[in-house]
Amino acid sequence: MRAFMDQDFLLNTETARVLYHEAAEKCPIIDYHCHLSPREIYEDIRYDNITQVWLGGDHYKWRLMRSAGVPEKYITGDASDYEKFLKYATVLGKAIGNPLYHWSHLELRRFFGYDGILNEKTAPLVWEIANAKLRSEGYTSRGLIMMSNVDTICTTDDPVDSLEWHEKLAADKSFPVTVLPAWRPDKAMNIEKPTFTDYLAQLAAVSGVEIKTFADLKKAIVKRLDFFAAHNCSLSDHGLNYVMYAPAEEAEVERILAARLAGQMPTAQEEAAFKFAFMVFIAGEYHDRGWVMQLHYGCRRDNNLTMFRKLGPDTGYDCVDNTAPSTETAAFLGCLEAQGKLPKTILYSLNTNDNAAIDTILGCFQNDEAVGKIQHGSAWWFNDHFDGMSEQLKSLGNLGYLAGFVGMLTDSRSFLSYPRHEYFRRILCRILGEWVEGGFFPEDLDTLKEIAADISYYNAKRYFNFAKKA
Repeated sequence: MRAFMDQDFLLNTETARVLYHEAAEKCPIIDYHCHLSPREIYEDIRYDNITQVWLGGDHYKWRLMRSAGVPEKYITGDASDYEKFLKYATVLGKAIGNPLYHWSHLELRRFFGYDGILNEKTAPLVWEIANAKLRSEGYTSRGLIMMSNVDTICTTDDPVDSLEWHEKLAADKSFPVTVLPAWRPDKAMNIEKPTFTDYLAQLAAVSGVEIKTFADLKKAIVKRLDFFAAHNCSLSDHGLNYVMYAPAEEAEVERILAARLAGQMPTAQEEAAFKFAFMVFIAGEYHDRGWVMQLHYGCRRDNNLTMFRKLGPDTGYDCVDNTAPSTETAAFLGCLEAQGKLPKTILYSLNTNDNAAIDTILGCFQNDEAVGKIQHGSAWWFNDHFDGMSEQLKSLGNLGYLAGFVGMLTDSRSFLSYPRHEYFRRILCRILGEWVEGGFFPEDLDTLKEIAADISYYNAKRYFNFAKKA
C-alpha cells in the first residue's frame, strides 16, 4: 500500500516520477486565468488566520460543508473564524474522493509545512501551526505568490475598471511577478440582465461615448479595449451559457438594443441575436489586436434563488449545464474564420460530455498562426479533479495535439491555490508515464521531458507572448 501523499503522490510509474521530478516540478507557474484581487496583491495584505486566507470566498469549500449538513452560520455566517475552521476540518476528514481533500493537504504542506492529516482531532494543532506561519516574515499576498514560483498572473477585470492597481503593480520594481489585466466584458453583453442599462451608463461614463445605439456601444468598447491594451492586456475571458450562432441584420440588432434601452426585455431569440452580434464584433477586435479569446461555457448559475438573494452570485449555487451545442460552437468559429477574424481561442466547457466535440472542433480551425491556435482549455471548476483532468488530457491526446496544450490555471480567488498546478502536473506525468510503460509511446525521455515542461509552462509563455517583468 502506498503512503498518503508522499513525494511520489499520483506518480505510479518510474517514467512518471522521472518526468515530474526532472521536468515539470520546478517549472514556474503562469496563472493566465484567476480571480485574485490586484489591489490585494499591490497592498501585500497579511491575513490574521487561516480561515481568512483559506475559507473566505471559497465556494468550493462552502459547497462541501453544506453537503455535510453544516449550518450556514459556520460557512458565510457570523461564527468565529476558529469555529468555521473547525467545521471545515471536521468535514474534510471524511471527504474521500473530493479534490478538496488533496488540494487542502497539498496547501498545508507547501505553505505551512504540516505533513499530517487535517480532521476534527488535529484541527486545533493545525490552527496554531498555520496561524504562526501567517504571522511570520514573507506570509503576505506577495510572499505566498513568490513561494509558489509564479511567473505571470492574469486577473479578471471589467471594461469599466480603472486598472489603478495594475498601474501601480507595473511600476513597482520590487515585485518580480508580472500581473496583467484580462478583459471580461460579460456585463456589456448580457442584455437580459436587469442591471444591463445601468451598466451601459457606467461604460458610457468611463469611455466618454454616449450609448444610444449598437454602433455607440461598439465605439465605447473599442475605447476601453485601447485602454486595456495600453496596460498590457492581451487576453479576454467570457462567461457564456453556451457559444451561440444566431446571425441577424445590423438593423435588427440596433432595434433590439433600442427596445432594451426603452425598457423592453428581449425575447430569447432577440437575446441570442444581440449576443452573437456582440461576440462577432469583439472577436474581430481580438484578432486584429493579437489577443487570445477565452470562452467558458456550460454553467447554469444561481440555481438556489433563496440563497442568491441572501448571498449574491459566486457563493456555491451553480451547476453543470447540458446545453452546449457543438453545432453552434463550430458555426461561430466558422463565421469568424470566413471573415478572416478568428483569434487564438481557448474553449472550456463545464460539461465533460463536450470533450470530444471540442477536441474535434479544434482540428477544423488550426493553422500555422500558432501551435494549437484553438485550444481545449484545462478541466474547469467542477472538473478540476483527478478524473476530470485525466479525461480532458486523454481526450485532447486522442483527438488533437496534446504536446501543444497551454496547461493549467487556478480560476481561483485564493493566494493558496497554486498547488492545483502541482496536482495537474502530477496527473499529466502519470498519464504520460502510463502511455510509455504500456508500450503506447517510446521511452524517449528527452522528448517526454520537453512535452511535460512545455505543457507545464513553456507553451503558455509562447501562446500568450508573455514577457518577463522589466
